[in-house]
Amino acid sequence: MRDPASVVVEMLRSAGETLTVAESCTGGWLGKEITSVPGASTCFWGGVIAYDDGAKLSLLSVSPETLESHGAVSERTAAEMASGVGKLSGTTWAVAVTGVAGPGGGTQDKPVGTVCVAVAGPTPLHGTYLLPGDRDEVRRQAVDRALELLREALGSCGDG
Repeated sequence: MRDPASVVVEMLRSAGETLTVAESCTGGWLGKEITSVPGASTCFWGGVIAYDDGAKLSLLSVSPETLESHGAVSERTAAEMASGVGKLSGTTWAVAVTGVAGPGGGTQDKPVGTVCVAVAGPTPLHGTYLLPGDRDEVRRQAVDRALELLREALGSCGDG
C-alpha cells in the first residue's frame, strides 16, 4: 500500500491543484510528510505552524469568538485555521490540525488524544478523533487522519 502522503500528492498533481497546511499539535509533521514525497513542490505551497493561540488569531484569522466559545481544540477552530491558511496562500486546498497531544492539557470534555482536523476547498470536511497512545503516537495518528480526510475530500470532488 502506498503511503498516504504520496497518494495525496499524486491526486493533487493529477488535478493540477495546490495545497497548504496549518498545524498546531503536529508542529510541522504534516508538512514534513508531504515534502518527503518527490515532486511535492509542484503542488505544495507550504504551511504555518500556529502552536500558540496568538498565531492562530494573527496569522490564520481564527476569530477570538471561536477560541472563546469553542476553544483551540475544536472543529470550528480547525475549520477557521484551514480557511485562513487557504486565503493566505491562495491554494485550492488547505488542511488544518489542532489537538491535545499530551501528556498534559487534557480535560474531561477534551481528553489527551483529542484531535480536530479540517479541510478547506471545493469539498470542505472536518472531524474530531480520540487517538490513543503517547504524545508521538497521537501526533503521528493526527497526521494520518489529516491525510485521510484530505484524500477523502479530493476523491469526492471528482465524484460530482
